[in-house]
Amino acid sequence: MKLATRLGAPWANEVEAAADARLALCFQCQKCTSGCPIAATADIKPHELVRLVQLGERHQLLSSHMIWECTSCQTCVTRCPHAVDLPAMIDALRRLSRDARMATPDTAVPVFNDIFLGAVKQMGRVYELGLMAAFKLRTRSLFQDIGKLPAMLRKGKLAWRPALVRGRPGRAHVFRHVERTESGNR
Repeated sequence: MKLATRLGAPWANEVEAAADARLALCFQCQKCTSGCPIAATADIKPHELVRLVQLGERHQLLSSHMIWECTSCQTCVTRCPHAVDLPAMIDALRRLSRDARMATPDTAVPVFNDIFLGAVKQMGRVYELGLMAAFKLRTRSLFQDIGKLPAMLRKGKLAWRPALVRGRPGRAHVFRHVERTESGNR
């Protein structure tokens, strides 16, 4: 019997399976939190996130800012003595949060992810200038950091034209496979 079920939180089993992370291995040493670059400002610390999943605190987790602020830098996994894959768990929580329509309204991460994946699906890679233009339009933050644009263009950080990558049918197949897999896991 899984630890989450013994604790009375069957929902944790769903998260554990979706993330392919073994939550029972976490013994709350807090090494993940001590290395996390965003822990100081996070509403839920990484070690607390694991415990809340174990306890089945669905609403608190799916509406937290932490799952959207995590940069997936992998520091937590590297520091964990049992390699508990927190970023994979956070990705699973993000999917569950979006499915439950509980993503925090003040985050733009889901919008960015949608645009990013759409670009990869369409062109095989990200066209940064197009990505930023679409992101600015969808978030209505057109002039937030417009002052950086000339320097980025001058230094060649943003290409004027997108680079197309061959293999669109293969990419479409991969995206369909992932979509089928995700819908089968729900």
